[in-house]
Amino acid sequence: MEENNFLVMRGIRKSFDGTQALKGVDFSARLGEVHAIVGENGAGKSTLMKILAGALRRDAGEILLDGAPVVINTPFAAHRLGIRAVYQEFSLVRHLSITENILLGQMPTRRLKWVVDWKLAHQQAAQKLAEIGFTGLNVRTQVARLSVSQQQMVEIAKAAVTRPRIWILDEPSAVLSQEELKRLFELIQQLKQESALILYISHRLEEVFQVADRITVLKDGELIGTVLPAEADQNQLIKMMVGRDLGELFPRREPNLGEEALAVKDFSRAGSFDNVSFSLRRGEIVGMFGLVGSGRTQVARCIFGADPPSAGELRLESIPVRPRSPGDAVRAGIAFLTEDRKRDGLVLSCSIRDNASLATMDQVSKLGVLNVRKRDARVQAKVSELSIHPAQISRLVRQLSGGNQQKVILAKWLLSEARVLILDEPTRGVDVATKVEIYRLISDLADRGVAILLISSELPEILGMSDRALVMREGALVGEFPRAQASEERLLACAAGVVQ
Repeated sequence: MEENNFLVMRGIRKSFDGTQALKGVDFSARLGEVHAIVGENGAGKSTLMKILAGALRRDAGEILLDGAPVVINTPFAAHRLGIRAVYQEFSLVRHLSITENILLGQMPTRRLKWVVDWKLAHQQAAQKLAEIGFTGLNVRTQVARLSVSQQQMVEIAKAAVTRPRIWILDEPSAVLSQEELKRLFELIQQLKQESALILYISHRLEEVFQVADRITVLKDGELIGTVLPAEADQNQLIKMMVGRDLGELFPRREPNLGEEALAVKDFSRAGSFDNVSFSLRRGEIVGMFGLVGSGRTQVARCIFGADPPSAGELRLESIPVRPRSPGDAVRAGIAFLTEDRKRDGLVLSCSIRDNASLATMDQVSKLGVLNVRKRDARVQAKVSELSIHPAQISRLVRQLSGGNQQKVILAKWLLSEARVLILDEPTRGVDVATKVEIYRLISDLADRGVAILLISSELPEILGMSDRALVMREGALVGEFPRAQASEERLLACAAGVVQ
């Protein structure tokens, strides 16, 4: 069987602090195919791919390319073998420009080799973006000023420069709009025609079935099986991933709406959004949908005090409030789970204990003295409630899977007992089982009277969870749909400006 496979990985093992992440995994793939790798958070998908990309060293096992054993102990060694990875965690140099990131280490020079030919460099970077179907970016722009989706485009362009034989795409679609996703799929088909191997990790099973030629399932560090999309369905794949039936994805609920919890009136921020007005009631889940750049996240940041609005007012339970900082918002009873958890939501070098208690240190302190026992008990209770793994509150957050990192942020805001909870892409980059857990938690919080603003790029998530759906487009609130009137077609048409 292996003679048809360009890539063969045999008996791959890897442990972290005594925990086995990979337990002798055998995996193989062919040139000219899209091979999807799926599984729950912590199943070992990213660990296996990081070993192939040289970002991690395996404890045991071997890797063969075209029948020959290879040693891949560094990313540079992987690059020389034609292997490039686009990770869920970006590897861009934020203070450098798009051009400098795409051509890092390969900048064109003039006759004097130490003088960069900037005109040619900018031309080459723009050409590389155009070749992969991503246009509209000024290549002189500093990466730190880009949106998350634009940074993803730059990551893909950076990998494309060397024309690799093996592409590792780890959750590439998680931050892309529908139009950008279409361009990504067109690029993948182009790479297939050029006989590249694309290893595609994603939690979005619908797109896995759309793009993959074969699908391999990992669970708890072991390979469960490989299936053909035409011979399987999502329910079968989910059962292979989690070992059980999950039931309904979205919880059934009968909302019991209370008084108005938050009113946003004529809210504006110059250059971001203008005259946005809406309200949230206690026990209500209001979804906010819009294409990338519509202004959704900017509205949330202004409500939370992270950015100052240029006009408008907020009322919290009929009382005017004007948070001038996130601290003001937290004290007022507003919490915000941010879109980019690694950059804005977590301190990766700190423990679960420290991250979960960041917003509520005043509740476990007296006269500036921390009550360690009380803090640890509160955090441990939330770790148990949310099934965070591993459950040791001393574990560093950077050692957790994406889904468990997201749960740590949720634990932080649950401890704050906020009355208004803003969730910006709460299930981005998490597996389907964790999604179900998060959806049930959101529903439970609403049942307890919390007012929830759910911002998401996933229309099924908006439709499945929301009592009302709001639509943003080009910085304006352009639509509002009761649950009974909301549909994918209506929301997408409104977001795209096809209908008002």
